Amino acid sequence: MTRTETTTGAPDTAAAAAQAVAAAGVDAYPRIVATLIRVTGDWALAEDCAQEASTVALERWPVDGVPANPGGWLMTVARNRATDVLRRAAVERRKLHDLALLTPADAAPEHDVVDDRLRLIFTCCHPALAMEARVALTLRTICGVPTADIARLLLVSESAMTRRLTRARARIAQAGIPYRVPTGLALTERLPGVLAVLYLLFTRGYVADGEPAFADEAVRLARLLDALMPEQSEVAALLALMLLQHSRRDARRAATGQLRTLERQDRGRWDHAAIAEGLAALDRVRHDGPYAWQARIAACHATATSVEATDWPAIARAYDALLGIRPSPVVALNRAVAHGYAYGPAAGLGLLDEARAGGGLDGNPLAVAVEADLVARQGDRSRAAGLFRAAAEAVGSAVEREALLDRADDLAH
Repeated sequence: MTRTETTTGAPDTAAAAAQAVAAAGVDAYPRIVATLIRVTGDWALAEDCAQEASTVALERWPVDGVPANPGGWLMTVARNRATDVLRRAAVERRKLHDLALLTPADAAPEHDVVDDRLRLIFTCCHPALAMEARVALTLRTICGVPTADIARLLLVSESAMTRRLTRARARIAQAGIPYRVPTGLALTERLPGVLAVLYLLFTRGYVADGEPAFADEAVRLARLLDALMPEQSEVAALLALMLLQHSRRDARRAATGQLRTLERQDRGRWDHAAIAEGLAALDRVRHDGPYAWQARIAACHATATSVEATDWPAIARAYDALLGIRPSPVVALNRAVAHGYAYGPAAGLGLLDEARAGGGLDGNPLAVAVEADLVARQGDRSRAAGLFRAAAEAVGSAVEREALLDRADDLAH
């Protein structure tokens, strides 16, 4: 392989090279894996070659300098490694021929790269795989997250995660899951499952004691999917929803680490660039799907100057619509909150009773916390404090428990 052209004045240190490898890998890793899977049909080989390219870069770039096209350099090394492996295994001549056609600079025509990445997303999120497997495979293959990090984020051992990923890849092969983007009705049926995986990733990072890396990767993938499928309204809606919610991340915690509820957040610390990007994505939404309604709710919060100035009637109407197309106990609970702020706590308590009637909120500490808030707004501070304490005893998150106890203490004084 010939020496790659280096950028003028590129730092020669190992630390700078490692940083450049990491930066290039964010985009290059999934492109390499997606392209090599298409050409070789071998998922493990594609991932191994992509990882080996990064290893070679860590050895070469401190000496040779960072190449002018880091992603193309990584693709070339990975392609050459795959060619060597396939040649030694004496696989079909056609595969070798296809690999030889990959250009060093881009490794594939841009339309092929787009198609490959879409294929990879839909393959990782195939409904034949369990949801946990879809999440793990998405993080490993599309995001390039190391297996050890995925294991830590999903609270399993690295060896268990390795086995889980191996089983997922074997399931893809054994079930004959096609490496392609569905079309027509099949696309309409499959896209919600893909979006559900991305939103699950996001919520795992957005919850009070979640890992922020999940939310960051989900936003990055939503941006990618939106760029690849700009005509899909619910993709734009999901991106808008994530951005508008994630814009509050820095204001959700006090300097001491305590969770801050919406009314206690410093709105000056919200990420207003993310809000603007989210609102722009929402402007492109032309359908009333579940993510569209949730994004509109998030937009009402993101654009309000205070809790009191929030357009609660609009949020209440949005939850009415969302409950109609995606009924769930959680949506019903949030609808009660919205109506409580829009039309008074008595209205909220009435809807809370309706939401509890089906039993779906039994044992849910958030339902108790909602009741506590509504009761407090009616003026019964003592009863509300008791309800907040009861919710704190039942909640699983230490951060949320502390926040609920703080609310109880505020009402008790």
